[in-house]
Amino acid sequence: MARRERVMRMSVEQPLWRALAAYRVLTMLYAIAVFATSYREFARPWVAVAYFTVLVAWTLATLPKVAGAASCTRRFLAADLTVAIAGILLTVVADTPERIADGRPTLPTIWTAGAVLAFAIKGGWRWAAVASTLVAAANLIERGSPARDTVHNVILVWVASIAIGYVVEVARASERTLARALEIEAATRERERLARDIHDGVLQVLAMVQRRGAVIGGEAAELGRMAGEQEVALRTLVSGGLVPVARVPRDGADGLTVGTVDGGTGEDGDADEGRPTDLRALLARYAGARTSLAEPGAPVLLAPSAARELAAAVGAALDNVRRHAGEQARAWILVEDETDMVIVTVRDDGPGIPEGRLAEAEGEGRLGVAQSIRGRLRDLGGSAELISTPGQGTEVELKVPKAARVSRGKAEHR
Repeated sequence: MARRERVMRMSVEQPLWRALAAYRVLTMLYAIAVFATSYREFARPWVAVAYFTVLVAWTLATLPKVAGAASCTRRFLAADLTVAIAGILLTVVADTPERIADGRPTLPTIWTAGAVLAFAIKGGWRWAAVASTLVAAANLIERGSPARDTVHNVILVWVASIAIGYVVEVARASERTLARALEIEAATRERERLARDIHDGVLQVLAMVQRRGAVIGGEAAELGRMAGEQEVALRTLVSGGLVPVARVPRDGADGLTVGTVDGGTGEDGDADEGRPTDLRALLARYAGARTSLAEPGAPVLLAPSAARELAAAVGAALDNVRRHAGEQARAWILVEDETDMVIVTVRDDGPGIPEGRLAEAEGEGRLGVAQSIRGRLRDLGGSAELISTPGQGTEVELKVPKAARVSRGKAEHR
């Protein structure tokens, strides 16, 4: 069977990178505007012009660098912080001591915060603390003394950058937790699917070999005993451990990604492609001398995989009739095509199911009702209701929405 991989991206931090890119451009323009309104007051305005020329070129050239975590390397972060700190220290050369003492903004003004925020988004709160501390030291050197407004600005940048860094770390941890939950969910659904398939085939054959071997006797009895042991072992395996994970999480440039591997083509992997299937054709093979089928005169259309799963659930219900009610028991299948759903009822004239027997069977690993019937209907978004009265037979009502698709962990989330 061909296999394909679907990839879904889960990234809380990606919008932060886009916001950071816009912030760098806007604060660059703001810094230029602040200088343009007061350039005559500078002692050496040509120093400021030279710095802004470098700042504009650097900001525009490095926009791809702040597009994501992968492109934002440590070397870039160091160079970016150097440009910000250089602008702060060059303010002493370009501006007058009076203006500096008066608390006038530095050359890069709030553009410096963008360099610190890049550290926060890339490396978390620890990286943010280091970058903001270096910027704080540069501001104190530029001012010459720890003035009130300077200390206020330093603390504001320091707290904001650390807070954003911490939020990014929490978001990444949440993404990893979500990815793990999706792994478990996909693995559980795959285990349930395999349990249904095994119950419908292998376990039924092993149980039949055990019964027939006990009747025939001799070497066949020994073969039947071995088949019974293998049936018990296989039931324990099916009702126990998980199958290999169907979703593989990994870190990427666009955040955490989860690859979903599923069948590409074939009966179980057609992804509901093609025209709707007439359920009547799939149920016709169950009709026989002791099984009556009542169906509408018009086609009962469902998605191909949904129709197959519903028919398999009907087959599992009939297997239970033959196994528990006896070969001579009669069964009736009624198909109802409602406006928004399809209802299939399977009824027999057997002895019924004693109260509490289903829970006991599920605890023993006998998953005919739990997985082959209810599990299939749950995956289709439908329901399976079992009504049984001792001495009066059993009735299984299967309801499936007409828009049903087999989920099996294939849904994608962003």
